[in-house]
Amino acid sequence: MRDYPRDGAPLAEGEGAPAAESAPRGRTEVWKGRATGRVQWLLAALGAGCLALGIDLAVDAAWSATVAPLVMAVVGCLGAGLLILFGTLAFVHVEVKLHRDTLEIRCGHAGLPRRRIPLRDVVAADHAPSVTPCHWGGWGYRWRPEKGTAVIVRRGEGLVLRLGDGRVFTVTVDDAETAVRHIRSRLAAVRG
Repeated sequence: MRDYPRDGAPLAEGEGAPAAESAPRGRTEVWKGRATGRVQWLLAALGAGCLALGIDLAVDAAWSATVAPLVMAVVGCLGAGLLILFGTLAFVHVEVKLHRDTLEIRCGHAGLPRRRIPLRDVVAADHAPSVTPCHWGGWGYRWRPEKGTAVIVRRGEGLVLRLGDGRVFTVTVDDAETAVRHIRSRLAAVRG
């Protein structure tokens, strides 16, 4: 019985992707990669602090005849806290899964936003040794007209996909070179 690579395990030298007929029924080869950003945890703590300040203001404040400024402060702190907290927790990490015919990208603990890219739409896959949030305008799900779309959760290596319609999709993920090898072998098997 053949042992299929999982969880980012590299293929052996000279080994290609298995043919669809040779895989046991119900079992498909899956490559998984993940990247985690550490700075977002600091921003999430800032959001939690704003949320706590809003709650503290609402509970302990001396409600006088002029409540409008206090209500605005409470609502502002609660709103900013929730926005920062949930906005950063959505991009604390990214998970990339390469299934038989699809690449799936999921962000954060809830898996949202999520993107599925069919391999039939991929023209080329490349390894980017250095992807930085500065090049994309920050962390998160990004779009730049001259660069394409990206999911950036940290600085470091990434995977760059060139799609058949001319678009480019970049994602920061650990062990991106292995992902590129797997994608290229799948593309060669499909086109060969």
